[in-house]
Parts: sequence; structure tokens; C-alpha cells
Amino acid sequence: MRSAAVTVHESAHDPCAELWFAEPAGFTDLPTNALLAEWDTREAETLYAAAAPWLASAPNEMARQQFIAFFTAGQQALGALREFGTVHCSVGLHRDDVGGGAEPLFSLFTIAWRDTATAPRAATAARAVTASDGHRHVEYLELPCGPLTISEVLRGPATERALPPLALLQIHAHLPHPDCKRLAVLTVSTTAVARREEYRALLRGIVDTVSFEDPLGAAS
Repeated sequence: MRSAAVTVHESAHDPCAELWFAEPAGFTDLPTNALLAEWDTREAETLYAAAAPWLASAPNEMARQQFIAFFTAGQQALGALREFGTVHCSVGLHRDDVGGGAEPLFSLFTIAWRDTATAPRAATAARAVTASDGHRHVEYLELPCGPLTISEVLRGPATERALPPLALLQIHAHLPHPDCKRLAVLTVSTTAVARREEYRALLRGIVDTVSFEDPLGAAS
């Protein structure tokens, strides 16, 4: 059996980082800061330069306008996530090894911070899944990163016309920070509701790698 290749993202060396984790294969990081760059900045110029070939390759003006509309909608969605404290977002694309389906499975993995009342970490982890958000299949764990809870929320089909009428499964991991004043929420969202066990195991694998202390610094 070959060893899995491990790639260390440049953000792992960020001196201001507050949480470290590893993603499994199949996830592609979305450069949120670049995609939401302010006008007249170097990041915005880089974004325009990257999008220019796509626009130039459009077969006609209608296709070009559709691309711009989809891109703008994506920016709005990312902007909304960032307003709710999201600091990381990546798209997952995996083959359905269990069901044998020809279509790939899509998912969205996010990390968000939430401020909490000062309390013991175990109490904060338990309180995170007692709100009236429909949490179910709740699991309490004690891992090297500390106490946490994993839960699932099943949301009904979207009512907006622009979105497909599919139910959305969200699997959350609630990890209180050692300062006892905030909570890291790791979430995997997917419309592949029938694969809940596989996606739950996927999120559990990510959670097993989480550290609130720089593991690279500790290793050196």
C-alpha cells in the first residue's frame, strides 16, 4: 500500500493562525480573500486576470453574461458566509464508491468562529447542540484538541427558484477554543443525504487532525 501524499498549505505557517487541520483528498480550497477582493486592489487585478481567459473563451455574449452572473452569485454566497464568521471554505468532489453512481458527489466544507459566553469547554460543546436548530445524531467526544460535539441538521428543499429543490444535510463539529470564549464550527454540507454515514466519517477524520497549537512548531 502506498503512503498518502501530504501537502502542507502555506497557511500552516501563518503566525496569526488560530486553528490547524488537515483535509482529505478531493477538497479544493476556495481563496475567499481573492474572490472577494476590494475594487482597485492588487488582489482584484489578479482575479480579473485569472477570469479573463474564461470570458474570452465564451462562444457568445449570452454565455459570457451567464458566466458573469454565476460568478457574481458565487461571490455573494461567499460574502454571506464570511459575514457569519466563516474563515475557510473548500469544495469537495468525490466518487460514489458506496452507491456506484456515475455522478460525482459534491460537498462544501467550512470553518466558522462563533463568540460564546465564558464557560468550561465541555459545557460550551454541549450547549452548542441544544439550540432549536434541529440537531440530531449528537455525539460527544474527547479528543486531543479538547471536548467537542458532532451533530447533524437536515434542512428542507430550497424555496428559491435559482436553487435546485433538494434537501441539504449539514454535519457540524463544535470545538470550543481553549480560551473558553469562542467556538470553532466545522461543517460539511451536501445534498447527498443518503451518504450521511460516509460524510460523517469524513468530518470525523478532519476533526481528528485539529489542533489549537501549531503542530509544525511543536514538531520542530
